[in-house]
Amino acid sequence: MEALRDHYGTPTDRIVVLSEDAPDPAARATRTSVRRAIRGLASRLTATDVVLVVLIGHSSFDGVDAKFNLVGPDMEAGEWNQLLTSLAGRVVFVNTTGGSSPFIKRLAARNRVVITATHSPAQKYDTVFPQFWVEALASAETDLDRNGRISVWEAFARASSGVRRWYDQQGQLATERAMLDDTGDGVGRDVATEGEDGLLASRTFFDAEPAMASGDPTIAVLVSRRDQLELELDELKRKRSFMPPGDYERELERVLVSLARVSREIRRKAKS
Repeated sequence: MEALRDHYGTPTDRIVVLSEDAPDPAARATRTSVRRAIRGLASRLTATDVVLVVLIGHSSFDGVDAKFNLVGPDMEAGEWNQLLTSLAGRVVFVNTTGGSSPFIKRLAARNRVVITATHSPAQKYDTVFPQFWVEALASAETDLDRNGRISVWEAFARASSGVRRWYDQQGQLATERAMLDDTGDGVGRDVATEGEDGLLASRTFFDAEPAMASGDPTIAVLVSRRDQLELELDELKRKRSFMPPGDYERELERVLVSLARVSREIRRKAKS
């Protein structure tokens, strides 16, 4: 919470923290509180918003149901997916627990980034990933491309590096390997593996879109259009091997030209 508030300027009324031992019963991490919080967000969000959901604690998987442990009844991954589907905008879902790997397949969706601390159901022990995830959010060193903003991919990469370094320092074989999926195929990849995942996460930031600071509603429309074009571009690249070269080049040119025009208009309006 502190990192979002202090480093990224997220208003406190946009941060919801539920915990096991909260004095206020409404703030306890129960199934009812989770559902209430997400439904409350759903009533306020727009297509240009980004929702970050971070789970810290314990998950379980019995070969059929993947659950995150709560006070009282636990929540199965399918129920999480149902709740997240009700949210407008982009969702970043981070399960930092052991036993989290099944969530990547069950929550994968278009315009969604899913991160799990583990890559296999066999990795069910306590993880050190949450420690390094929190550190990554608060560290300027996470900004790998030095553009003044920290992306979800950069945080994932730095946290993964911290986990690997921790096990090396302990002289232990790593019992966890974080995964990220943002193509919606439910497969994902780790930070060291080549793959299509990571494009959306690289364009998703923890701070607000700078161009939106003016409050101009026309900029919000343009940003939404830009986001849609970027998703089209990602999907087009994934389809390249199945398309005739000529069709691919024409579609690529169309999307890139539209994207350039929209981006230029956003910059123009942001300066005026």
